Amino acid sequence: MTVSQGSQKVERLCRLAGVSRAGYYRFWQHSAPRAHDTAVRSVIQEVALAHGRRRGYRYITHELRREHGIIVNHKRVLRLMGEDNLLCLRRKPFVPQTTDSRHDWQIVPNLARDLQLSGLNQLWVADITYIRLQEEFVYLAIVLDAFSRAVIGWAMADHLRASLAIDALSMALAERRPARDSLIHHSDRGVQYACGDYTKLLGAHGIAASMSRVGNPYDNAKAESFMKTLKTEEVDGRLYRNHKEAERCIGTFIEEVYNKQRLHSALGYRPPAEFEAWQPALLVPGGRGAARAGGFAPPPPAHLLDRQADRLDQ
Repeated sequence: MTVSQGSQKVERLCRLAGVSRAGYYRFWQHSAPRAHDTAVRSVIQEVALAHGRRRGYRYITHELRREHGIIVNHKRVLRLMGEDNLLCLRRKPFVPQTTDSRHDWQIVPNLARDLQLSGLNQLWVADITYIRLQEEFVYLAIVLDAFSRAVIGWAMADHLRASLAIDALSMALAERRPARDSLIHHSDRGVQYACGDYTKLLGAHGIAASMSRVGNPYDNAKAESFMKTLKTEEVDGRLYRNHKEAERCIGTFIEEVYNKQRLHSALGYRPPAEFEAWQPALLVPGGRGAARAGGFAPPPPAHLLDRQADRLDQ
């Protein structure tokens, strides 16, 4: 239904005008989509450039719906972004080794495989990646809550010693203070996570250790996914002058962009901070209604929104 159509049905308007419905729709398909493309294109350009061409067409489709109230099919967004050369930049393939699993420390089994999460602080995942500077590398360690995808601890250093991972874990412990014997910590088999100092810190807080299988990055997919997002949306295309600048920029991305602004498809296209704020409201009687009243109601599934956009595009 168009604005000029008002509350009248197309069938009645066509009968009054003496034209067939098929003829009306043929005319509409040649004129209305072009006008709609023009209106949507300017918003897409604004959103894509605001994110530095680091976001894909599916993400921008959901941001159009969420932030601008524009319901449009993701295929149309892909076409318009391609025509305007706004498709997101790809990350570089070079990845130096950050995991050394050739050590004599104890390797623990994978406790996180097929684990069904129902709340926060049930499973934390940890990983380490490299950050390229102008003349050297630094390394970033993170701890992420697997339920909300929020980064709850991170640290950066110019070395790969165990203290790097311990600093990230210490930040997460200070931030969340999890109950004893209620949390699993999952990581790869790197020496930083298997060494005595790290496992001692886990044991002191009643946290069970878990490690990925040999050569299987999918066991730690949530941490790997965050690292890919970080590289794609913040690190690639930039060249940090020194350690201090990298720490400042990446810290801002984690705390202000990733945790508070970036929409996550696994969370119903909402930021981790908003998703976590919605969780406590569900734990009290009548909480789901309170959550909806407070603006934290879960959005419709993405495939239903796509169907709605398909109908509007026809």
